Amino acid sequence: MTDHMLFASYDPVNGWSAPEIKPYGPFTLEPNSSCFQYGTSAFEGMKAYVGPDGEPRLFRPEMNIARFARSAARMSLPPFNPDELLKLIKALVAVEKRWIPAGKGYSLYIRPMIVGTRASIGLLTSNTALLWVMCAPTGPYLKGGSQALSLLAMRDTVRAWPGGTGEYKVACNYGPTINPVQAALDKGYDQTLWLLGDKITEAGVMNVFIVLKRDDGGIDLITPPLDGTILPGVTRDSILALAAAHPARMTLPGLAPTTLLHPSERTMTMTELQAWLAEGRLLEMFSVGTAVVVQPIGNIGYDGKDIALPTFEGGRGPVGQALYERLTDIQDGRFEWEGWSVRCED
Repeated sequence: MTDHMLFASYDPVNGWSAPEIKPYGPFTLEPNSSCFQYGTSAFEGMKAYVGPDGEPRLFRPEMNIARFARSAARMSLPPFNPDELLKLIKALVAVEKRWIPAGKGYSLYIRPMIVGTRASIGLLTSNTALLWVMCAPTGPYLKGGSQALSLLAMRDTVRAWPGGTGEYKVACNYGPTINPVQAALDKGYDQTLWLLGDKITEAGVMNVFIVLKRDDGGIDLITPPLDGTILPGVTRDSILALAAAHPARMTLPGLAPTTLLHPSERTMTMTELQAWLAEGRLLEMFSVGTAVVVQPIGNIGYDGKDIALPTFEGGRGPVGQALYERLTDIQDGRFEWEGWSVRCED
């Protein structure tokens, strides 16, 4: 972790305390705090990058802060001012900017957290809370770099279900996945592919995209819809927007202007995936997220057999690579787009 953290506390009489940026270190909570008893905690994951001017910048941070607020509300935690929190995160990043590694694929990971601290065994709304933000320098998330992932499809164990908390970034969504992920690793796979019945939902902690050949010569780029079981990822939203902008508003690197992309959100199933593969329509499959950006998927273990997907020299296919290059150029401030790259000093 870096040297400093942002810290604030909440109580029902005084509201939020004056936030402070202080040295990173431990703090004390009552053993019967609600975050320990009932998992009343929410968090975020975002990154800071070094721009061409040497100054730190964030990528679409307002989306992360808005999702953080929704997640906290789902856990019945005290509300906070999103605009003020973003200002504080910018100030923290400015203090810690020496920790941001230079180079493509490197960044400063930022983890905002909020936990309920009500000291009670009773299952009640926590009227006290702690909010803090900590940072850590990061490089490529996976040891294999852009090498295609091998996933084990999980049908008996689900990550999220209708009416649950799948669309929120809360701790209770992640702890229960550790055991099945370890089971996939023990069998030689890199991660899990979460299913809900036959429906494809997410890959590990990442959103999923499939690239399909159309009869009219165009390309479909599809991802599961936000039905409450899918986390509304910032990278996911960015991929859809960039694909929709090609080629009318800008051309993605490595793709011809004549290559028409048709991004959409629709349910997709393992039955369909196997049919698309047999028909020769499935061109690429990849996962996306803050940590990996765009990561190709080359194999799925399903019903006792491995389904081999198209793979490419260098890892990503042409659509995945084009989106990866454009997105990382925007994150690093090398390509200006829609004000997505936000300087911390602004």
